[in-house]
Amino acid sequence: MKEPARRAYVVFPVLILLAIMWAVETADYILPAELDYLGIHSRTLTGLVGVPLAPFLHGGFDHLLANTLPFLILGTLVAWRARGRFWAVAAIIVVLGGLAVWLLGPANAITIGASGMVFGFLGYLLLLGVLTRSWVDVLVSVGVLLLYGSLLLGATPLGVPTGVSWLAHLTGFAAGIVAAFVTTERTHPSG
Repeated sequence: MKEPARRAYVVFPVLILLAIMWAVETADYILPAELDYLGIHSRTLTGLVGVPLAPFLHGGFDHLLANTLPFLILGTLVAWRARGRFWAVAAIIVVLGGLAVWLLGPANAITIGASGMVFGFLGYLLLLGVLTRSWVDVLVSVGVLLLYGSLLLGATPLGVPTGVSWLAHLTGFAAGIVAAFVTTERTHPSG
């Protein structure tokens, strides 16, 4: 595959997910139904439906816009460095992070948004350089830490405004670390 085609292929899954997020938010805006109610309802049987749906639901276009750029950047880096395992990494983050929110989240709350995936991508990328020891992955890990490391404050109760789920951030981050362990070959001597 030629290099420009390979680059387009790398970003393609990330763009698909973003397109779905924007389409769902547009539908939520247009339709009389409130789609956000399909998010994660902690410890309810019907709330399990929200585990795979929550990353595609947002509390308005401002919420979606806040997630779009970090999702695009970090997701593209994951797609590039995961070496064909992007969908597995994303699925692990969504399922493990979502189930943890479902199990540990506050009662009578609905958790929505792609920020759990953003934090999952962050966790994956931060650990990747340690696992592979590839100089490219180490540089990516350090770069991500420098550019997005301050996001980690958002995985604490003190680092987010009222109404934002720090737990989804924390569980997404932890799920990203698990995804790195599960999907990454441990020794790559070069980039």
